[in-house]
Amino acid sequence: MLENTYEKSFWPEKIIGIDEAGRGPLCGPLVVAGCILPAFYQNQEINDSKKLSAKKREELFQLIIKDALYYDFKIVSAQEIDRLNIYAATKKAMKEIAEKAPAPYVLSDAMPLNCDKEVYSIIKGDAKSISIAAASILAKVLRDHIMMGYDILYPQYELSKHKGYPTKKHLMLMEEYGLQDFYRLSYAPCQKIKFRN
Repeated sequence: MLENTYEKSFWPEKIIGIDEAGRGPLCGPLVVAGCILPAFYQNQEINDSKKLSAKKREELFQLIIKDALYYDFKIVSAQEIDRLNIYAATKKAMKEIAEKAPAPYVLSDAMPLNCDKEVYSIIKGDAKSISIAAASILAKVLRDHIMMGYDILYPQYELSKHKGYPTKKHLMLMEEYGLQDFYRLSYAPCQKIKFRN
């Protein structure tokens, strides 16, 4: 169970936790999520999304959406990632969520944000803060759903298996079938492969 040390410092004030999913994949969007949980909220199952099974993430996604006081998403396209670079694109989306949120305090997963609120950038925050962990689950599940949609449209890439990450099989399929417009052309493995329709 997460100790919620950071939240306890501010509750009952509202705190938004912010995290992302999809910085490493070669294709698909980056999804950034923000979540405000009720003061003194506890759930022993909420944790870093990477430590949870897909089934458990889906269950917790529904629960978090139901229990949260507020949540928000930013979906950043491959083209935007190529234009800004992944770090800048992540920071921009997180800042937009932070500034819009009805909360004076912001907890981010290892991302410093320059905005008119108190921001705490926490290394491995998704394993230390329930607010960030909840946001990590929201971001991961939404991104996985988007990738499953791409998998239906482009089954040749087997996106349901790797979600766009650079596995050996994915790289082989990229070489065989070329790239689509949801691939990140600024990423090194994509730069040498041509578009094919």
